[in-house]
Amino acid sequence: MRRLTLIFFYAATLLGAVGLFLLVRSAGLNLSPAANRSGIIHGPAAASETSASETPNLFPQVLIALAVIVIAARLLSALFRWLHQPQVMGEVVAGLLLGPSFFGWLAPQTSAQLLPGAIAPYLAVIAQVGIVLFMFLVGLELDTGLLRQRTRASIAISHASIVAPFLLGAGLALWLYPRFSSGGVAFTPFALFIGVAMSVTAFPVLARILTDTNLQKTRLGVLALACAAVDDVTAWCLLALVVGVAHAEPGRIVFTIVAAIVFAAFMLLFVRRAALWLVRRQTLIGKTTQTMFAAVCVALLVSALVTERVGIHALFGAFLLGAIIPHDSLLARDIREKCEDLVTVLFLPVFFAFTGMRTQIGLLHTSADWLVCAVIIVVATLGKVGGSFVAARLTGSDASEAAALGILMNTRGLMELVVLNIGLDLGILSPTLFAMFVLMALATTLATSPALHSLSRRSRGSVPAQTST
Repeated sequence: MRRLTLIFFYAATLLGAVGLFLLVRSAGLNLSPAANRSGIIHGPAAASETSASETPNLFPQVLIALAVIVIAARLLSALFRWLHQPQVMGEVVAGLLLGPSFFGWLAPQTSAQLLPGAIAPYLAVIAQVGIVLFMFLVGLELDTGLLRQRTRASIAISHASIVAPFLLGAGLALWLYPRFSSGGVAFTPFALFIGVAMSVTAFPVLARILTDTNLQKTRLGVLALACAAVDDVTAWCLLALVVGVAHAEPGRIVFTIVAAIVFAAFMLLFVRRAALWLVRRQTLIGKTTQTMFAAVCVALLVSALVTERVGIHALFGAFLLGAIIPHDSLLARDIREKCEDLVTVLFLPVFFAFTGMRTQIGLLHTSADWLVCAVIIVVATLGKVGGSFVAARLTGSDASEAAALGILMNTRGLMELVVLNIGLDLGILSPTLFAMFVLMALATTLATSPALHSLSRRSRGSVPAQTST
């Protein structure tokens, strides 16, 4: 009876969400997109109009830029650790500070010398490779047992924390589309993307916050990780659908969807068996040989290439390959040890710096623009915190635990930046709207630790107080 009730509940939730989105879509089809207020082109090369042929000796400039980026990232990450914030958010802020919104405004000549616009295409390539590697590591750390052994509570909370912000975001798209969208984007992919951008939870950042607050082994911590894992998988599937719709011409949408399903089935049925065989082989040998590591690297590159060719982003292939390798295996641990430091110290800061070069806070000219940004932050917070809180209360959590869970699920961080960069590359987000959503990602993530700390004091220890690591 419980199983039938659960199935009925989710079927009703899914149909209701689809029905509400279709109502939003029908209301938005008559809207006209806003003109591009900045006149800035989209895509990885958008930060610069200078071609490499005009500046042939850029290699020293790239090396200087990489050194500046890494130093700034380490300094800000140390500062944020001292402030009891996730270190990765310090690296995010460092990347934004190196962009035109701060460094380019404060010292334009120095910025032009250290981070000239001509190197943006090269930083874009490094950033894209880095984010593919990072998504592979995220998949590698994903405990699929949390998905198989989740409780009814985690199912309800995770889906509520996706459905509520998704529908609120789609509704908000009715207001944003005629004001801030790019000129060439249709309403349907725009509304879908805004909904997905509101629904993201940053699983890696959330895991770090739980560790810093000593919550990772508590009931709340395990429940939050299970919900975030389901959120991640669901959000990336939704984003893959949005990218497929935005990329493909009407005649190719079916091909994109079918090809993505076939690829996922091939990975789960065949590549997963090969990965398990490799794990057993590595266990017998007792170490990861260079040949084994090379095989994983080739599989990673091929998976990323296939999903890119299919019409969805390369990071989906990287994430799926990481997810099918058992996260607790010696092979997974060895790969993380070999790759994690390089990705964290070098590649991710480059991604953040490239994001910073594309983020122009100055495009928010008026108080009305800042009001819109505030509305986006409020709607994103209400969707995540409110949806998670209501679902947690309905599944038996007390008010304190439900509030803590809602706060944790509102963590967006790095994953949100990945989603936003995809939206900018596709031309779905205008530069102005991109800047607003970047500020939303920062605000919602930076609010997590202080909000948890405040809640722990109010609830007199029901949520352990935050400690630093």
